[in-house]
Amino acid sequence: MLSPDERERYARHILLKEIGGPGQQRLKAANVVIVGAGGLGAPAALYLAAAGVGRLRLIDDDAVSLDNLQRQIIFRSADVGAPKVDRAQIALAALNDNVAVEIERQRLTEANATYLLNGADIVLDGTDDFETRFAVNAAARALGVPLVSGAVGRWDGQVAVFASGGPCYRCFVPETPPDAETCARVGVVGALTGVIGSLMALEAIKLIAESGEPLIGRVMLFDGLRGDARTVALTRDPACPVCRYE
Repeated sequence: MLSPDERERYARHILLKEIGGPGQQRLKAANVVIVGAGGLGAPAALYLAAAGVGRLRLIDDDAVSLDNLQRQIIFRSADVGAPKVDRAQIALAALNDNVAVEIERQRLTEANATYLLNGADIVLDGTDDFETRFAVNAAARALGVPLVSGAVGRWDGQVAVFASGGPCYRCFVPETPPDAETCARVGVVGALTGVIGSLMALEAIKLIAESGEPLIGRVMLFDGLRGDARTVALTRDPACPVCRYE
């Protein structure tokens, strides 16, 4: 049940016919794992905590650096040098103390991915390297958990949802691209990470509240310079090493 404080806090959600009281209850009961507490994970975590997701688990082994502050809005100047998940946990608790925030101060790898994602209802991947993305995808698929994946670079971003029965991330990206870019190499507009991270949170809320049409089997491509977006349907790869035997 929602307490009187929660009914007031989430009143604008409860007014929506697509969420209402039942959807807010589902949000309260949900366990969401966010891999990467950086440019995408930061806004996603803030909006999911504000939305009343009952339990958030943050996974990241990095420390806050000064050049993070241009886009990782959960941190402050005084946080530089501190572990990201530690400072994010404090910020999220200050935002909404109804949310239980768990932290894992370690890097997700192929070896520990299933353990770290176990118990999740939904996984959000906001990491920026393909090795980690592949590990998250394989573990989420093995656990039967929907994966919300986001990526950014320069002025462009993308969001997709991968769930059982549809294509997985490896159907979309079979191997690490030979010309793969990172934000550290090519740069990124700070506000773009807010756009994509917020869209990731929105997709998670839709999945949990069973509202609308999540981007399952589709990828939304956002062009920040042009100010437009398009959505492309994805197909399963019969040779995919992760989901071809499903």
